[in-house]
Amino acid sequence: MKKLLLAAFCFFTLVLQAQESKTYINWQLKDPATDKVYGTGITKAYELLKGKTAKTIIVAVIDGGTDVNHEDLKANIWTNPGEIPGNGIDDDHNGYVDDVHGWNFIGGKNGSIQNESSELARLYHKLTLKYGDKDSSQIAGADKTEFREYKKIRAKFSTDQMQLLGQLMGLAEFNSLIEKIKKTNDGKLSRRAVKKFKTTDDREKQLKKYLKLLVMLAGSKELEKELSDGTKQLSNTAKFNSLNTDSIRRVVVGDDPYDTSDHNYGNNDVIGPDALHGTHVAGIIAAIRNNNVGIDGVADHVQIMVVRAVPDGDERDKDVANAIRYAVDNHASIINMSFGKYYSPNKEAVDAAIQYAADHDVLMIHAAGNESKDKDQENSYPTNELNSGKVMPNWIEVGASGRKHGRKGKKLIGSFSNYGKKHLDLFAPGVDIYSTVPDNKYIKESGTSMAAPVTTGVAAMIREYFPDLKATEVKDILMKSVTTYKKKVSVPGDPKKRATLSDLSVSGGIVNAYNAVKMLLKK
Repeated sequence: MKKLLLAAFCFFTLVLQAQESKTYINWQLKDPATDKVYGTGITKAYELLKGKTAKTIIVAVIDGGTDVNHEDLKANIWTNPGEIPGNGIDDDHNGYVDDVHGWNFIGGKNGSIQNESSELARLYHKLTLKYGDKDSSQIAGADKTEFREYKKIRAKFSTDQMQLLGQLMGLAEFNSLIEKIKKTNDGKLSRRAVKKFKTTDDREKQLKKYLKLLVMLAGSKELEKELSDGTKQLSNTAKFNSLNTDSIRRVVVGDDPYDTSDHNYGNNDVIGPDALHGTHVAGIIAAIRNNNVGIDGVADHVQIMVVRAVPDGDERDKDVANAIRYAVDNHASIINMSFGKYYSPNKEAVDAAIQYAADHDVLMIHAAGNESKDKDQENSYPTNELNSGKVMPNWIEVGASGRKHGRKGKKLIGSFSNYGKKHLDLFAPGVDIYSTVPDNKYIKESGTSMAAPVTTGVAAMIREYFPDLKATEVKDILMKSVTTYKKKVSVPGDPKKRATLSDLSVSGGIVNAYNAVKMLLKK
């Protein structure tokens, strides 16, 4: 989303390049060889495992909340065996009262946080309080390095806010044009109505060309929904970035968000104000298999521990660190992290938590991000690269792949997916993944947020049936068993540029459960 002229169009490019006209339920479970679909081969993997006993394991989903009462999930939600529900007592003495299904680190006595600012905005507001409009001549020597960083942050914040406002203006123009077209067509949007609409305004003529394409690709209902959701999301982002949300945090949660030594805060509301994203993620991993309801999750013997730490906006390092520690202390074997950001002011606290997980043999699986960026050039956080320079081996970084390779490999990798020859481990199905959302509903979503739980599900299946494997050994087998693709594919963000999967990832392939199980059974 660069210039105003293309703001709305570029916004929808993410959506449209990740959509097909038809919903393919459970395609991520299919096999590349027999089904001609670039799924995980999990269904065939289970055939190989018939007669083998599985051990139930706990998978922690650190996200924005999960609907623990969903019809296709509730039987697979973790229940803390040491806690008596609703008695207001910390029965298991872990520091968290009534943490029956997990914990909410972005809640407190005054409710739960839904919207947050970006980390960049928080840094900007915090440093502005300290430096304001001072120039370098007024800065003490000890603060000069921080002041130089503040000037960079201030400039970046200003640029980002201007881009947000530009995008909102672009979306407003689309909305205005759509309303005009609907008035000529009994209140309905259609491709034919767009084509018939006459205007003398040059700007509307430009937008009409894009709109005709968008309606053709996405459909009128889907397009209007995405316009509405996009406008709401961008409006909230611009609004909360303009605020110093530290004060909101202190009112709602009641803690100091920068005191990373504080672990005992929050509440037990693991659903939160908006559980769509977390429920979708949890369903991909653990929706009840073979129950003829909704979808089938990837893993068949898991319990989902819900850890709420991700608002609409950037998560805070303190909450991420504590969420990881909570998952480890309550015996999670795998942690799914479908979130990320580009600034991490308290990274040392997250680093320590990642090391803590490694020390306890916990596998961590992280979504690479949806900005079509080369992570070798600009990495995001959290990351397995610690400030000390140590690279943690219990970590899998996941990009998103599609159902089919398309002409000349154009569809194999999600056009939105981040990538990296050194910093992205493998790809996994993440385009048009149909899964659970609150109130017993199901929708399809696209993103590396979907690819990570697909990988988590495969890793969970391996830890269930091969419980003696260490976290690092599970990663090793997944890296060695990927589905490869010999031809070049389109590089995300630059469809004219071509590269191999080995140019875009460490493993050079897409996660494959069937191949992994075959390799393990031969050992």
